Amino acid sequence: MKTSFPIIGMHCASCARLIEKKLNKTPGVIDAQVNYGSEQATIEYDEHDCNDGTLAKAVEDIGYKAVLGNAPEKTKEEVKKQELADLKTKVIVSGILSVIILIGSFFVPMSPLLLLILTTPVQFWAGKQFYQATWSGLKNHAASMDTLIAIGTSTAYGYSLLSFVFPTPMYFDTAAVIITLILLGRYLEAKAKAHTSDAIKKLLHLQAKTARVLRNGKEIDIPIEDIKVGDIMRVRPGEKIPIDGSITEGSSSIDESMVTGESIPVDKNVGDTVIGATINKTGTFLFQATKIGSDTMLSQIIKMVSEAQSSRAPIARLADVISSYFVPVVLMLSVATFVVWYDTGTFSQAFTNMIAVLIIACPCALGLATPTAIMVGTGKGAEHGILIRDAEALETAHKVKSIIFDKTGTLTRGKPQVTDVDGNILAAAASIEIGSEHSLAEAIVKESERQKLKLLPVTHFAAVPGHGVKGIIDGKTILLGNRRFMNREHINIGNNASRIEALENEGKTVMMLSIGNKLAGLVAVADTIKDSAKEAVLEIKNLGITPIMITGDNKRTASAIAKNVGISNVLSEVLPDQKESEVRKLQFQGKTVAMVGDGINDAPALAAADVGIAMGTGTDVAIESASITLLNKDLRSVASAIRLSRSTLSIIKQNLFWAFGYNVILIPVAMGVLYPITGWLLNPALAAFAMAASSISVVGNSLRLKGVNI
Repeated sequence: MKTSFPIIGMHCASCARLIEKKLNKTPGVIDAQVNYGSEQATIEYDEHDCNDGTLAKAVEDIGYKAVLGNAPEKTKEEVKKQELADLKTKVIVSGILSVIILIGSFFVPMSPLLLLILTTPVQFWAGKQFYQATWSGLKNHAASMDTLIAIGTSTAYGYSLLSFVFPTPMYFDTAAVIITLILLGRYLEAKAKAHTSDAIKKLLHLQAKTARVLRNGKEIDIPIEDIKVGDIMRVRPGEKIPIDGSITEGSSSIDESMVTGESIPVDKNVGDTVIGATINKTGTFLFQATKIGSDTMLSQIIKMVSEAQSSRAPIARLADVISSYFVPVVLMLSVATFVVWYDTGTFSQAFTNMIAVLIIACPCALGLATPTAIMVGTGKGAEHGILIRDAEALETAHKVKSIIFDKTGTLTRGKPQVTDVDGNILAAAASIEIGSEHSLAEAIVKESERQKLKLLPVTHFAAVPGHGVKGIIDGKTILLGNRRFMNREHINIGNNASRIEALENEGKTVMMLSIGNKLAGLVAVADTIKDSAKEAVLEIKNLGITPIMITGDNKRTASAIAKNVGISNVLSEVLPDQKESEVRKLQFQGKTVAMVGDGINDAPALAAADVGIAMGTGTDVAIESASITLLNKDLRSVASAIRLSRSTLSIIKQNLFWAFGYNVILIPVAMGVLYPITGWLLNPALAAFAMAASSISVVGNSLRLKGVNI
């Protein structure tokens, strides 16, 4: 079983690793990942040995708080708001006290006792979180950023106490200002991080609050939580559709842009599906609830986006490895700094430089570099109807060199129509196809219904994948399928070859019907190209990616359709079970491959591709097999997903460069390496300011993704 929940109280990447370590040691847990950027834990566990309560207790045992998954999203948001409000209070109070302490230390002399009284609440009330995290870490044999801050400020505070006994300098101002600046940095960081999850908040606010339900012959308004599957509801023009369902009476035009990103309203009639949180534009209609609660499309989108934002990208692994060694290395560097400066300089220089090293070191920026960009990237994708399953898919998409498009239902509308038919064979063709689920079969059956033909009983029906169907009507064997099928069954097509080729050159799919081992006639079916297909293919080419079309159609039909959309690379006459092997062939050539499809027979290829992209209008199996789902029908979203991936990776690389550069340059500066040249040492208060600024800048850079045009 898999679950995820927010964690309150994390202040750096080391906190996330500590919680992750604890969870992975919990009996029954198969795998646990904790994301510092999204402040979320994602756990896979054996429900026989473990439950949400056990997981929450494991988190709380080390000093953090888990907001269980069964809590409403609003409750989770309120907990985070309260945490932010508490942090703001501490920033204000400690800020006021720190200003007074600075004045008393440098401008208007105050007694040491008064400075002690003013500093103590800053150190132990405002800075309580640093001590709690340090104690939790020590109990679990781990150290974090909070450990460095606790050691640095406690050393300054403790040494200042000696001034009451010995004639030593006081550093109350250093301790107070460092804690205040770090808390201010964390407050600003938390505010900025809150904007990285704006997409989730927008989705949550889409949900209708009430529904107009028909019960006992009356219309009553009830809370959305009280709706049951099977309830009949009325929706008037301008109102939100409260829940997922199916229209039972009336028709309308529905604005689904808030869910799919598609701006053009969609016409809906009796039997059509409606999505909760979308807006009814024109007519009044009744519909029956089919999905409620966490099963609705909106809830599933929120869940998928949330899980994607909490997932870990491969590019983050280096930062994770470095962060795991970061704190112990910094502790050693701070001790070395003190020893060297104490030996070559004064005690005051040794002391302040040691504290500066402890304070300026910042694994937080490393910990935020990747997850904040992933959060904004996946959120932006959701706003445009692009659902990204995990961070790995978002990262991999930027490397794609070839995109394979399935033809039917992807490049085409997937609603073919009969264009040509010989003599009286349509009734027999429709009779045998009524048992098939193929879109071509649907076209033949619909045409027979339009002509009001009487269908004949069929026995021994069988579908032959990639070839056609067969059965028995009135004691005679009927075959309906492509030329491969006729050749396999030794059916002579006579002088029909040139006619078949002519139809195929027009982009039509030709099926042959044989009765009792003799060709009875031809049925030609054509599918229309999607409006966005040509433009989508052009955009893909402009990105330097090779588009490829894959289909079971023969070469002539496939080439005609591919030429129509601008694709020159065609894989034709590919059987459903061969699509996966075609993907593997390209991968074997060293190419990163994306597959775009919508059908059940596309699922293996979608799963095998480096990036599987499913059309949201496709089957559940295809969507489950894909790493990216396009909620709208616009194929241009494929190019948008690639552009989003490239922009996100660019931001991540910038963040990592800044985070590494910050620590590589400023830790030596704090150690005093520039002193022989400049005569300048870094003040610990400035170190605290720089540390806070590094984290805020990384989050701010990630937020730039919101303005990127995809």
